Amino acid sequence: MKLQIIFLAMENLINSYHNPVLLKESIQGLQIHPEGIYVDLTFGAGGHAKAILAQLSEKGRLYAFDQDEDAKQNIIPDERFTFIHANFRHIKKFLKLHGVEKVNGIFADLGVSSHQFDDEHRGFSIRFDNLLDMRMDKRKSLTAAEILSTYESYDLIRIFSQYGELPNAKRLAQLIVANRENKSITQTNHFIDVIKPCIPRQKENKYLAQVFQALRIEVNQEMETLKELLLQTPDLLLAGGRLVLIAYHSLEDRLVKRFMRSGNFEDKLEKDFFGNNVTPFRLVNRKAIVPGEEEIETNNRSRSAKLRIAEKI
Repeated sequence: MKLQIIFLAMENLINSYHNPVLLKESIQGLQIHPEGIYVDLTFGAGGHAKAILAQLSEKGRLYAFDQDEDAKQNIIPDERFTFIHANFRHIKKFLKLHGVEKVNGIFADLGVSSHQFDDEHRGFSIRFDNLLDMRMDKRKSLTAAEILSTYESYDLIRIFSQYGELPNAKRLAQLIVANRENKSITQTNHFIDVIKPCIPRQKENKYLAQVFQALRIEVNQEMETLKELLLQTPDLLLAGGRLVLIAYHSLEDRLVKRFMRSGNFEDKLEKDFFGNNVTPFRLVNRKAIVPGEEEIETNNRSRSAKLRIAEKI
């Protein structure tokens, strides 16, 4: 099927649940074989999944992972499609349960979906005064509110400095610990009031976004999960198979970039007996692909997206 026909159909995939980011670039990056086996690790509203299915023949297969219960409402009624309600850190295990050991392509959009941001009860956004939840998988017990209520000062410093890259992480942790003695910090507005002395003037939104990002990463163990996923991809991909990943913050993108380039997270290139670099991947794009002005204008949440593509050697 011609790409222009498929991309024309993609216009119908945009909905209020989630706008698929870098859709055309992602599908092109996968270099889909009609009879191949593909994995969408972040199913969400199914935007990218539908675009992948549009290029598969009757013999092709798509397996989609999502740990969010809400994603089930978007399951695609297609015999070629299988939905797996699980964290993608368990990709090998669940694919094996379905009789799959090798695949032609793996895709992931690592961002929080528009649906999750816009659901006031999920606690991802500073726009709503609600319980600080932030769980992508509601079957898990740890919430952002529990972190703020129970973590020791040194652990709070760790997550705000590492995951939020905040220079005043120590002061932020001190304010949280001091204030929670009087009243538990469980609601969005109360939390923002508590940390107000730390928020730089005229940079309120950026600072709060970094604070919420740090809490969300800790709640969902996002960095550990991403590492576990990446380590499994060389064994899962067939030679010539594509790994296509979209990241939204520097911590994720750095891990993806290093692993695709060297096969490890320290970015240390190993060499064989002849001095050749030993790495499981060939970089398809050395520089990250980013959204154009038109996409950013129609979907502001795509502005920080970075797409990287690697091919299994």
